[in-house]
Amino acid sequence: MTPVRTALQAGSLAGLLLFGGCAGFAPSVAPSVTPSPAQAERAYVDNIELAGRLSVRYQGRDKEEGLHGNFSWTQTTAQTTVNLATPLGQTVAVIEASPDGARMLQPGHPPRTAPDVDTLTSQALGWPLPVSGLRSWLQGFGTDGQGRRFVASPEHDEFITSDGWRLRYAGWQDDQPGIPKRIDLARNTVQAGEVSLRIVIDSWQPR
Repeated sequence: MTPVRTALQAGSLAGLLLFGGCAGFAPSVAPSVTPSPAQAERAYVDNIELAGRLSVRYQGRDKEEGLHGNFSWTQTTAQTTVNLATPLGQTVAVIEASPDGARMLQPGHPPRTAPDVDTLTSQALGWPLPVSGLRSWLQGFGTDGQGRRFVASPEHDEFITSDGWRLRYAGWQDDQPGIPKRIDLARNTVQAGEVSLRIVIDSWQPR
């Protein structure tokens, strides 16, 4: 395992997350499937708290980059707060999103703002972190490319979202049926080439 980088590079947070080998986790894609009545019975939760690990691979300025770290996520009907940290627990950024806009706080730096959270994360990180979509995807809900609502399950676990992300629900919580444990995401972008994310949820609870 390589040391944690300690300074911002090229205006992104990549240098503050620990680089590691996380190759080959871009999800394959299957056609979207309309949920069965049993799947649809699972309710969306407006207020949740969760924590876990995040890995990403993307194309940097002149080479492919790979990094990983920890995150915590607090969500209410009005706001989403995401804390990004090194594997050792050092907070490197706090992202706050609401209908009024988004803000990123970094130790030792002035706040950064943008009209929406996905614009903010893409500019600050150098790769897209789809916070707005994850409000639903972390619970296994979303809208596919045909505008149809989907509900993920172990039987129906691969989707393409309305904004082009390829999702694969690769694992489920043992003690909370229907709640995702691992989500693999991939999307081709102009900014960072093929971006692949892996999210592992270690704890999940309603607020």
